[in-house]
Amino acid sequence: METTISPPRPVPLQPVVLHVNGSDHPLLLEPRRTLLDALRDDLGLTGTKKVCDMGNCGACTVLVDGRAMYSCLLLAVDCAERRVTTIEGLGGPALDPIQEAFVAADAYQCGFCTPGQIMSLRALLDAHPDPSDAQIARAVTGNLCRCGAYRNILRAGRLAAEIEADRRAQQGGQDGNAPGR
Repeated sequence: METTISPPRPVPLQPVVLHVNGSDHPLLLEPRRTLLDALRDDLGLTGTKKVCDMGNCGACTVLVDGRAMYSCLLLAVDCAERRVTTIEGLGGPALDPIQEAFVAADAYQCGFCTPGQIMSLRALLDAHPDPSDAQIARAVTGNLCRCGAYRNILRAGRLAAEIEADRRAQQGGQDGNAPGR
């Protein structure tokens, strides 16, 4: 007697509004879709890299409510009502200070890990405007660089903190905790 295997039933799509880089994006998504896939495939934001898809490399790091998180481990539906910032959301007409520092410190090498590294450092500098070298190193611990540019990445983190401190000083320190972007 043969067993008949029925085809899988389609998963119903769920309406979700993702707040990404300051804009609302209404989407219909499968509940199992990761934030990484929604960002890349549904919103066309390919700066967030898909590498390991298991939370091991940090290339997919984005900010969720200001905290650095691996987007490959988050379900998109769980990010509704939360603020998501990708690498495309940094800067504007000018580069973000961390992006400036990466260029100045030659910290990007092949560039594949760079968006995740920058987002991890952005979360750190937003929370701790004057971080110690140990805090900078800890912030990027979960971000792998296959080119081995770690020394330059750490230098870029220090330089970015200095750039932001200089900008705060130039602005007269009106808001002592506001990043210099």
